[in-house]
Amino acid sequence: MAYLLETKGITKRFGGLTAVDRVDMGVEAGEVVALLGDNGAGKSTLVKMISGVYKPDEGDIFLDGKKIEITSPIDALAHGIETIYQDLALAENLNVFSNIFLGREKTKKALGIFNVLDHGYMEEESQKVLDRVDIKIPSLKANIRNLSGGQRQAVAISRSIYWDAKVLIMDEPTAALGIAEQRKVLDMVKSLKKHGIAIIIISHQMYDVFEVADRVIVMRRGIKAGERLVKDTSSEEVVGLIVGAEEVGKK
Repeated sequence: MAYLLETKGITKRFGGLTAVDRVDMGVEAGEVVALLGDNGAGKSTLVKMISGVYKPDEGDIFLDGKKIEITSPIDALAHGIETIYQDLALAENLNVFSNIFLGREKTKKALGIFNVLDHGYMEEESQKVLDRVDIKIPSLKANIRNLSGGQRQAVAISRSIYWDAKVLIMDEPTAALGIAEQRKVLDMVKSLKKHGIAIIIISHQMYDVFEVADRVIVMRRGIKAGERLVKDTSSEEVVGLIVGAEEVGKK
């Protein structure tokens, strides 16, 4: 199995607490892996090491089979690893295309002297990426605060795709969304799979997992408690792994 992103023996300690203990995991291009576990299981700490928020105490991270060093979120972004947290990190007072280019704005010369924002270019490029992943937003000039939860999620996803994400980490992508909005987000995930993006989803929603994931990895008390292909398991077995009723490490 050729993983696009892989961790080997990755470990993180906070004082005397081992939050993640020698975890091996991977995700292929065009695959969705759901990272599951109860609160405090270590799943958030694991993805924060991948995304550069925390530096591992032990273990290695590989991208395309090559060992990489990730010591900050900037390092992760440079390697094409994008993370969409629950708060989405969007500026509500700015419009759609300004958020897609947030922190990486395109400028042009005015009067041959001054650098000014190139709104036309950013709007055109934003529309291209939205069309690419079949995302519909009525107006790219609308402020984020006026969009629905699903539309905001779409903007955050589009920003990641535009900046050439190879790996997309999504933290509870359907949390606090209505049923119709949840469906739209799940459809977006399926579209991203078709574009060859490797996706890691943290979720407590079992329906979402079985709808879009190819594999599930269950964390419990900092270790990898189990791994299953979605087509070969059930929600009952996965819950058993989460709470400890199933045999640890059984494949």
